[in-house]
Amino acid sequence: MTKLTMIIDLSRCIGCWTCAVGCKAENDEPIGIWWNRILTNGGEEMDTPSGTYPDVSMSYMPINCQHCDNAPCVKVCPVGALVKREDGIVFLDWDRCIGCRYCLIACPYGIPSFNWSPPIQFPDNSQFKIGNPLVPVRPVGVAEKCTFCFQRVDAGNLTPACIEVCPAGARFFGDLDDPTSEVSRIIQTTPTIRLREELGTEPSVYYVPPRNTARPQEVQSD
Repeated sequence: MTKLTMIIDLSRCIGCWTCAVGCKAENDEPIGIWWNRILTNGGEEMDTPSGTYPDVSMSYMPINCQHCDNAPCVKVCPVGALVKREDGIVFLDWDRCIGCRYCLIACPYGIPSFNWSPPIQFPDNSQFKIGNPLVPVRPVGVAEKCTFCFQRVDAGNLTPACIEVCPAGARFFGDLDDPTSEVSRIIQTTPTIRLREELGTEPSVYYVPPRNTARPQEVQSD
């Protein structure tokens, strides 16, 4: 058995958005759509701390598809475009998606986006190809979300783009069913949390909380 799992260490995350940009480049995401996003735990505005100087605090919360074992998006999709693969990836078949956007409503993490337009590439695509050619070109009018870089996984590479480019080494990825894997070691030796566990979605993304912080702010859907 294989259970692909991602771990994000919130103490290491510096909020640079490199993971989001790397993901966008790898998967040729349309302008306005981010499969990875970085939220700010602090003030009301992005990159703004809470508190009054000098007693201020701020941390970052990377958020992407949680690849839930009990995924609400899979349950509500009327055409079976969303499926849970045996390796744990919640896969979205864009050829089957009819753009009903039920998954956008069902996801408690506010993850899926709807692409109203095709990707806009700079410079022109005839001169420079953006994105991994193994990633299917999505038609306009379908949902999009993080795929754990399934194209890399299927090619035998367990390093999603967001992990490869992270300058702080805040992300880890591997098979949780392999007791010798790095993700297994971290889960066994380090306190971790998952977002909104009370909903029973069983996310495959774990977070190492910031040091000296009880719990990061929960993510709410829009």
